[in-house]
Amino acid sequence: MLSDPDPGRAGIAAGLVGRDEDLERVCSFLKSAAAGGAALLLVGEPGVGKSVLVDVAVAEASEQGMLVLRAGGAEFEADVSFSGLNQVLIPLLGEFGRLPEAHRAALSVALGMEEGCTPDRLVVSSATLGLLRAVAAQRAVLVVVDDVHWMDRASAAVLAFVARRLAGSRVGFLAASRPGMESFFEGAGLPEHELQPLDDDAALALMGYRFPSLGTKVRRRVLAEARGNPLALLELPAALTGPQRPALRALPAVLPLSRRLQALFVSRISELPAASRQLLLLGALDSTADLRVLKAATSEPDDEDPLAPAEHAQLLHVEESTGRLTFRHPLTRSAVVELSTADQRRRAHMTLADMSQRPEHRAWHLGEATIEPDERVAGLLEEAADRILGRGDPAGAVAALSRAAQLSPLRSDRSRRLAEAAYVGLETGDMEVASQLLGDARRADPAHGGGSLYAAATAAYLLSVGDNDVETAHRLLARAIETRTDPDDGALVEAVWTLLLLCWFGGEAEMWRPFHTAVAELGSRLPPDLALMSATFPDPVRTAGPVLDQLNSAINGLRNEVDPVRIARICHAAVNVDRLAGCRDALWRVVGRAREVGPFPLAVVALIHLCLDDYISGRWDQISELADEGLETGDAQGYRHFAWPFHYFLALVAAARGDQDTSRAQIDKALQWATPRGARGVQHYVHHAQAVAALARSDFEDAYRHAVAISPAGEFASHVPAALWAMMDLVEAAVRTDRRAEAAAHVKAMEQAKVADLSPRMALLATGSAAMAADDDSAGELFEKALALPGADRWPFEAARVRLAYGEQLRRARATSEARVQLTGALETFERLGARPWMDRAGHELRAAGLGTAHASGAGLLTPQEREIAVLAAAGLSNKEIGQQLFLSHRTVGAHLYRAFPKLGITSRAALRDALATLPTGPSES
Repeated sequence: MLSDPDPGRAGIAAGLVGRDEDLERVCSFLKSAAAGGAALLLVGEPGVGKSVLVDVAVAEASEQGMLVLRAGGAEFEADVSFSGLNQVLIPLLGEFGRLPEAHRAALSVALGMEEGCTPDRLVVSSATLGLLRAVAAQRAVLVVVDDVHWMDRASAAVLAFVARRLAGSRVGFLAASRPGMESFFEGAGLPEHELQPLDDDAALALMGYRFPSLGTKVRRRVLAEARGNPLALLELPAALTGPQRPALRALPAVLPLSRRLQALFVSRISELPAASRQLLLLGALDSTADLRVLKAATSEPDDEDPLAPAEHAQLLHVEESTGRLTFRHPLTRSAVVELSTADQRRRAHMTLADMSQRPEHRAWHLGEATIEPDERVAGLLEEAADRILGRGDPAGAVAALSRAAQLSPLRSDRSRRLAEAAYVGLETGDMEVASQLLGDARRADPAHGGGSLYAAATAAYLLSVGDNDVETAHRLLARAIETRTDPDDGALVEAVWTLLLLCWFGGEAEMWRPFHTAVAELGSRLPPDLALMSATFPDPVRTAGPVLDQLNSAINGLRNEVDPVRIARICHAAVNVDRLAGCRDALWRVVGRAREVGPFPLAVVALIHLCLDDYISGRWDQISELADEGLETGDAQGYRHFAWPFHYFLALVAAARGDQDTSRAQIDKALQWATPRGARGVQHYVHHAQAVAALARSDFEDAYRHAVAISPAGEFASHVPAALWAMMDLVEAAVRTDRRAEAAAHVKAMEQAKVADLSPRMALLATGSAAMAADDDSAGELFEKALALPGADRWPFEAARVRLAYGEQLRRARATSEARVQLTGALETFERLGARPWMDRAGHELRAAGLGTAHASGAGLLTPQEREIAVLAAAGLSNKEIGQQLFLSHRTVGAHLYRAFPKLGITSRAALRDALATLPTGPSES
């Protein structure tokens, strides 16, 4: 025990010689955990002593009265969803009643105790945390996870979530992991303690205590081969013969450490009785490691304990509190499986299948036990995949579908299941795996070429996000839908979702024809979310109006929604009718989940939606941070097809702020992806950014050219939603290039399409456009109407542009006082946004109206923090260095400089020193 009066001797007895600092770290952790919650990740190479240190921690925690909940990751269970969490929480089944019903039900379904609606992983995570906190209120709890690197994906995500939220809980989380192992457990940011190999003195002391008769030469040889690994230091001498230990016989040749340890495990296992080896094999293959189940599966008489020889050989031990079998070293489990024959493994899996109470586990064991193709087992695995996917584990579902395909007697079924696995694989974001599975599906049924709708949808998606053109992908999928023979509505619905994306990328009205045909054929079987999307996304000008009430209800329903897929689809439906503001909380939940459990594609989509809402709402500084996160994630994870929207938003903000070079660079990046693929839908939005950039530099002819490239003046092109975003840009550019007829025609098109009914923002743009295009006699009334719309200032940039145009009209009409009011209001908004070109325009108009604009340039505009940052930047400090000095992030520093540059009338850091030198020094700046 750690409390032993002779800790040095106790440490040696426990195999912990040379671990004084490690023991002290664990003692400190346990104390913190019992007092107010703590987490600790033990990291070390195999055999370095992690499990022994964990055992000591468990013993000490138990002696202190803590409730210990122990689990272990297993290489063979990594595809079994929530198997690790099941180990942790089974002892607390009687405590589930403490949870709110929603959390209790979610946890019960996730652990396979009940059937029910698919629980979201975030709900399961919250329920687990709530349960542990509730139990710890009466008795401190220690959660221990051995070999967390082998924990299944779903459990790893939940446990990582819990480990980060233990402050004030009296719950400890102690996990052991190997460095450099690919793992589903995201331990970044958790307190970590690495166990180093023993130094030579400690290694010699350990060998001397356990093997006092070892000869000097033998000690040196073992020391050289073990390299400070405690397990090897203890196991290598034990494998030597009696004469070899005192150096009376020559030692065997030196072998790599990993091979030698594996051989030692194998030899110790092979010496066990057959019944013991059978029990070990069952334990190695069983995800529950429940000793009662394992013993029930053996045929030994009650008076014989097949476990005893293995325990005496120190290969495993049994947790008395949970009745679970635990291997003392992960290599033991591997060795047990490798030592068994294929037939023995199959029979063990069959035995476990007969004993299993969970359908997913039963299907998995049957799959492993089956040699020849078997449709019944394949069908069970396919059903299990549906359940696994419903629990939010697409990777687990892919594994189940892949095994189901292997066991399918018919080529067509094998191909279909592989195709579905490929399609589900897209949800994980791993395009390489999806592509490989798709290829397998085609090879499985060459006559049909993997012709299921899942195969077609996967192939089309991969084509569209790869280096191929959108039109080819669209033609492939549209043809597959039109000629389908598969009666599965589920496959058809997913194919139609994918077709919608391809139609949008294509940007041509004709490409939408097969989509609308498929939607019509589904009729009453059309899912509600797809029905909303088909009305609001492709051609909102013509079809969105009748479903706006339904969309509003769906958005209200997102308050408690946790499914990222549904959140993304409802938000897609909200984009073109300005309802993203009501989706922000749900979107942030998706982003938060990704930041907790790791990136996934729909989290990047959520960032895109947040950026869009930030742009129209005037939160421009936040766009930079979110876009950086989205681009970094996309680049790291291979989601490069999601990059163009971030370049589009960055181009818009840079253009509006007068940074033409940055805007042009971002536009070029978006076009580099869109142009080779023929993604005209993307090019429409690029034209919008180019129109804004042209307006910013007062190149109204170029602005008009880009605006009408989206949709001609006087009409809203069919199935071009970007036309809504550029409609006021088109009218303003037309007016300023003396195209009055075209401006009036476009305003009339807005009125006929009733775009003002789509949203209050659309009403602002439509009415503001009408005012710009009107003659001076009627313009004033229309401007007043536009600016009086409820909540007009929620869209500050567009409202300020309308206000600026109104001020210009008033000044021309010589209504000087009224003009000053509008121009001053516009200027203040542009200053807050950092929209330098429009600030200059408003300032020029104010001067023409007889109002000085000293407050509109220079010192009066810089906030104290902007001035402080500008001074440091002028002195040559980088954004990172400034941030460290002022306790700000480098992105925040950049945002402040971004606002300061246009206020100072400069575009680069090199001009800061001179610009600052011209500013007066006032009391507020000293």
